[in-house]
Amino acid sequence: MRRLSPFSFLFLVLGSLLLAACQGERDASEGPVLLAAASMQEAMEATADGWAAAGHARPLISFASSAVVARQASEGAPADLVVTADEQWMDWMEQQQLLRPGTRRNIAGNRLVLVAPGVPGEAPSGGEGDASALLSEFSGRLAIAEPETVPAGRYAVAALKQMGLADRLADTIVPAENVRSALALVERGEVELGIVYATDALASDRVVVLASLDPEMHPPIRYPLSVLAGSTHPDAEAFADYVASPAGQAILARHGFSASR
Repeated sequence: MRRLSPFSFLFLVLGSLLLAACQGERDASEGPVLLAAASMQEAMEATADGWAAAGHARPLISFASSAVVARQASEGAPADLVVTADEQWMDWMEQQQLLRPGTRRNIAGNRLVLVAPGVPGEAPSGGEGDASALLSEFSGRLAIAEPETVPAGRYAVAALKQMGLADRLADTIVPAENVRSALALVERGEVELGIVYATDALASDRVVVLASLDPEMHPPIRYPLSVLAGSTHPDAEAFADYVASPAGQAILARHGFSASR
């Protein structure tokens, strides 16, 4: 599996721009480029593997926060598809006319959980605690994704407000670049608790789930995917169709994602 860092992706952008200027229409010998929300890392890599196993060139994927991938698309990154962790950033790209009409769809849902540092190999918690009660007594540091631009952070703050705890916990919050960065702070024991997606907790053996947050306390978590208007890759729409197909949805479900509601 190949995952690009943001810096590596910048080199890809520059190189691809030069290549596109020389070649114009791209062929299918190299897979489409996907910009994806950080929380979809394992699931989207597995989906790309499934696509490749069916005889196609494997997509090249860059993971970052939804804000970053949306801005990469708006700045002309030579990508073919984009998936975000909320509808707000996809709406923004649609308003900028960055999306190919008729290709946008919601592919998955998720939920928020409260996690604490765990021991590798330790049996996971059932997550049956009461998040509101646990946070009401909390006085340590709480990691969440940066709430101004990152969907997971916005969802977390919305839930804290519904619990009546946003003001009390304001000074305890440690904002992170994206939800995976928030998870990493918990994994390393740099904070006592974190609010992350259930799929993030499932992907880690170094955190335990203490409680699930009531999904009625925040806006629905939806992951929209779209082909970008500037894509010239012949497989871009076909890969989007695969992600939304029963085969693609089964892969996402195995990684903890729910059907979008």
